Amino acid sequence: MAAAFHIDRLAVVGVGLIGGSLALALKQAGAVGEVLGIGRGLPNLNLALELGVVDRISRDPVEGVRDADVVFLATPVNSLGVIASQVLPAMKPGSILTDGGSVKGAVIEAIEPLVPEGIAFVPGHPIAGTEKSGASAAFATLYRDRRCILTPTYRTPVEALEKVRLMWQVAGSEVVVMDADKHDRILAAISHLPHMIAYSLVNAVGSYDHFEENILEYSAGGFRDFTRIASSDPTMWRDIALANRTALLEMIERYESFLGELKEDIAAGDGQKLFEFFLNSKTLRDGIL
Repeated sequence: MAAAFHIDRLAVVGVGLIGGSLALALKQAGAVGEVLGIGRGLPNLNLALELGVVDRISRDPVEGVRDADVVFLATPVNSLGVIASQVLPAMKPGSILTDGGSVKGAVIEAIEPLVPEGIAFVPGHPIAGTEKSGASAAFATLYRDRRCILTPTYRTPVEALEKVRLMWQVAGSEVVVMDADKHDRILAAISHLPHMIAYSLVNAVGSYDHFEENILEYSAGGFRDFTRIASSDPTMWRDIALANRTALLEMIERYESFLGELKEDIAAGDGQKLFEFFLNSKTLRDGIL
């Protein structure tokens, strides 16, 4: 597939885990000629250059995207519209703007009106990641055997959609195309809600003051594994929570109803209901595997 697909110049705005890993995956596949890393922090850009994540760097997004065939925005969700407004006027005719934002409705609403004739916009979201950030967190196999969702708009050219689809397939992903509303509701359930729960759980346990010492120091494997994602970038998750608030609030309310049911069963000492609650959850979870 790499031989049939190639990007001469790729510009990555935001050279961290998401953007850097895409660059490395395409480099490893021989599917990209030159990668230009664009960002504000010079130390991170220099590190990306040193690690071979990118070939050139720029702190000026306008200059950085001028010769790019594909521009990939990999910054926090709330910044995507602002960055798009800067880079779109400088992009060359026939080029493609795409992104990795975890929320699609708000991103499309911010970017779509800015897209000039001759430039294609392909909204996307690779469903992969770790709690780490920065250029040093990037690795070439992040997207292997993961899904990437593309949410084209009515203005997205078929040719551009196909090129971005191939880009993610070369990176190792299974590509799924759906509308933005469906994406945002699905991600609220499988990604955004778990992060909210993890952050809340760490705060709840960390604030427990019945004893003098911090009981988080007694954390074992289960607690650490469950709350790993609470080490994720606070800026990114603040933006996601705000950008996808409607779908996220719906899922939080659904979660609260099940937690309330569990609380009632525990308070009533109803062992049969507790067993059924846990068995149903186990059956659903085992079905994922």
